[in-house]
Amino acid sequence: MTEAQTVPDLKEHERSRTEGADAPPGVFWRYWTAATVSNAGTAVTALALPLVALTVLDATALEAALLAAAGQISWLLLSLPAGVIAQRVPLRRLQVALDLARFAALGSLPLAWWLGALTYPHLLVAALVTGAATVLFDIGNSTFLPAVVPAEQLAARNSVMSGTHAVTETGGPSLGGVLVSATGPVGALVVDAASYLLSAVLLRTLPERRPAPPTGESALRLMREGLRYVIRHPVMRPCMLWATAANFLNAALVALTPLYLVREAGLNSVQLGLVLAMDGVGALAGSAVAVRVTRRLGTAWGIIAADLAGGALLLLAPLTTSAGDAYWFALGNAGFAFGSVVGSITTRTYRQTQSPPELLSRVMATVRFVSWGALPLGALSAGLLATYAGTHAALWTVCAAALLPALYLLGSPVGRRRDLAV
Repeated sequence: MTEAQTVPDLKEHERSRTEGADAPPGVFWRYWTAATVSNAGTAVTALALPLVALTVLDATALEAALLAAAGQISWLLLSLPAGVIAQRVPLRRLQVALDLARFAALGSLPLAWWLGALTYPHLLVAALVTGAATVLFDIGNSTFLPAVVPAEQLAARNSVMSGTHAVTETGGPSLGGVLVSATGPVGALVVDAASYLLSAVLLRTLPERRPAPPTGESALRLMREGLRYVIRHPVMRPCMLWATAANFLNAALVALTPLYLVREAGLNSVQLGLVLAMDGVGALAGSAVAVRVTRRLGTAWGIIAADLAGGALLLLAPLTTSAGDAYWFALGNAGFAFGSVVGSITTRTYRQTQSPPELLSRVMATVRFVSWGALPLGALSAGLLATYAGTHAALWTVCAAALLPALYLLGSPVGRRRDLAV
């Protein structure tokens, strides 16, 4: 909130802060159920989609990285306009349409495979469509939660959402490994497609959120306002840059993980699913203790301490050379996820509670445009590094660099305060 905010803006800010208390109590849990169903299917696809590329289509390291980047490039292309769209259109209708688009895109892959017509370009297009729909969907969701949850409960509800997401990330890859083993990687995609259809059905039961009244301002001006607010903010700007570096490295790790564990360490689909599930275990632990950690250490110092610990644990991952010592990769993966989730919950809650309500969707979109826009760049960089330096050397490089985001935040203005909000 800026000092120059007008009295009407303050009234609107106060109304937005209290409207969550007026929402029916069951709305949050229906919202949570839809997100949980969708996330569970997505976690299955996180294992199945790269395995389709690697085992069915015999993709190269660069092609596997391109596939990962295709699913993430929309964060770079669509995040800013997504904030304006989420502000101007009926949210429930948009979410249902996006779930149906993801259902169609992923459902087309098993159909093409059964017809003997599945190709790598088809895989890329499905990843692009699913990624674009996910960007719009997630930006809308980030502005929906404050409307149904009182401000004083946001941190706890964000922890519930992150914890549930962690559970689905834990069980999803394990389920995916079993499904891939039983039906093949393409068959597992049927589960994810069905999850989006079920999510759309559940979202249809939510109340519609009325779009903001038109102001006559151009979309470009609205996007500039959100970008300018974040860039000028003494806390949001360094937190956004920290998230950008962390997401770049996370995307690089995600792109390298199936490539390294399947082709270098020789894990089968079930073993790969179990190792990937440790990411969810670490995220679940982080979401469970995030509020307690930041209360004890302060929100700023808590982020830095958790991220440093996670980066240090990630250095264990490259010690894995076979299925027999895959526990090193599992521990490193869990540690890195732990630190990331503590930071994610804390910074997201800060933005939701400190942003002016008329700027909230654009603030969230700006942060995701910059920080999540690094995802395709990280995946592509990992693919190029693996192609020219080898997968093991690329993995060591990414894991060693995982300490840098926390060190940056420590040296920034955030590192000189105990709490983000002062």
